[in-house]
Amino acid sequence: MGEGGDGSSKPTPYEDALDALSSLITKRSRADTSNNGDCFELLSDYVKILELEEPISQLKIIHVAGTKGKGSTCTFTESILRHCGFRTGLFTSPHLIDVRERFRLDGVDISEEKFLAYFWWCFERLKEKASDDIPMPSYFRFLALLAFKIFAAEEVDVAILEVGLGGKYDATNVVKAPVVCGVSSLGYDHMEILGNTLGAIAGEKAGIFKPGVPAFTVPQPDEAMCVLEEKASELNVPLQLVRPLDANLLNGFKLGLEGEHQYVNAGLAIALSSTWLQRTGHLEVPYPERTTSLPEQFIKGLTATVSLQGRAQIVPDNNESPEDLVFYLDGAHSPESMEVCARWFSLSIKDDSQEKILSCQPLDTSRSSHDLVQRNPDGKSRKNSTQILLFNCMSVRDPQLLLPNLMKTCASHGVYFKKALFVPNTSVYNKVGSHSLPATDSQVDLSWQFALQRVWENLMLGDKGGNEKSTGAVFEELTDDKEMAVRSCENSAVFPSLPSAIKWLRDSVQKSQSVRFQVLVTGSLHLIGDVLKLIKK
Repeated sequence: MGEGGDGSSKPTPYEDALDALSSLITKRSRADTSNNGDCFELLSDYVKILELEEPISQLKIIHVAGTKGKGSTCTFTESILRHCGFRTGLFTSPHLIDVRERFRLDGVDISEEKFLAYFWWCFERLKEKASDDIPMPSYFRFLALLAFKIFAAEEVDVAILEVGLGGKYDATNVVKAPVVCGVSSLGYDHMEILGNTLGAIAGEKAGIFKPGVPAFTVPQPDEAMCVLEEKASELNVPLQLVRPLDANLLNGFKLGLEGEHQYVNAGLAIALSSTWLQRTGHLEVPYPERTTSLPEQFIKGLTATVSLQGRAQIVPDNNESPEDLVFYLDGAHSPESMEVCARWFSLSIKDDSQEKILSCQPLDTSRSSHDLVQRNPDGKSRKNSTQILLFNCMSVRDPQLLLPNLMKTCASHGVYFKKALFVPNTSVYNKVGSHSLPATDSQVDLSWQFALQRVWENLMLGDKGGNEKSTGAVFEELTDDKEMAVRSCENSAVFPSLPSAIKWLRDSVQKSQSVRFQVLVTGSLHLIGDVLKLIKK
């Protein structure tokens, strides 16, 4: 923030742009259809106003939809093609800290200077033409249009687009002739918009298929696969099934993103990249027809340290004792991804407790989890570890589907949470940018957090084994100070804000210096972003 002549704070040009962008957020629920700016039919009008019809048609696009793994797939694909020597543009969502994360040029977030130039170019033209019939586009639709403007103006060789929601009516689906399409793993999410069955959800995702354009997908539930095949057949789309990447093809290297599930996403990224290369005249035979080896550039692209914050990410607290408070961040928010998240967390802390300690280095959120963890020279764990859950999810999601999957999968690996902390998100729906984070509101509505707590407590009561393990003596000394918690039960606590929960964790570390706290943060990518903002301070 700058200083005005009277000593008052003055917004920076970047903050002015974020405030203008915030004006496009007009609803609190994505299921709310009251905003005309969210009407899919208007997208063609916006494209014409911005004179993007020809530029979009010239872009060589890879389009990816899916429930789980589409962001990872796009990240791998971008890295592969960048290592092949191409100028890349990557559009993903959501962002966690800064909106510029959504727009990457050659693997790097767009600069503030370029963002401002392209932002105002688009915003002012749309504002000038806005009317009752063609209002300003909604928030995500504007960001997608901005991505097209950026990638066209920057003359990228390839634009990789991650669908925001669904597919058929997503803002990215103004693309009429992508080079290749992909559908990552499908599951139950956004059912209030996409439908209550896997078939209905698959039908929405298949909306990105274009006549004759090759498409790839990964192993899917039968109900979803049948719909994908049916939609592909209707459009004469050659749809191919891609198997997970064989780890042996990496020549001993590790994938740049953590988790066994990433081999599924890597396999899809290889198929998309090689098909793009083949269809744009850079490769004679696409990789799917050659399964015994991978080009060196592909291996480098898959194994390079890629930045995808909030997915299987391990970050030490940027406080006095970073090795004693470690956050395991994963934005899982569907029943299936919650299982994957729980498995990753369980295996990660097991490795850590048996043979690793965390290096006390300054926080670098661009580094992968295996960069942040180093072996203890004597091979022994110096402290006992305690697992804490920090959780929130959107109210449109069913905690009765999410929390049991999380608890049961962790329990199957012998991992039991000592305490679950439920908090509201710090991010607000009507503001973008860290400068607009609201102050802690003592009057905040915590009814949803109390509902989550009830689900958790009931699960703990029903899980006798887990309940016995969850009431260790360590918390008899840690729960004395409850003034920051709105309601603290035996196995859980509700906090009025995320900062108060983080303070409680930090205070607990100071009170019990023989214990290392391993905190799984999950349920919402918004929550992940909020945590990253706080622990970076």
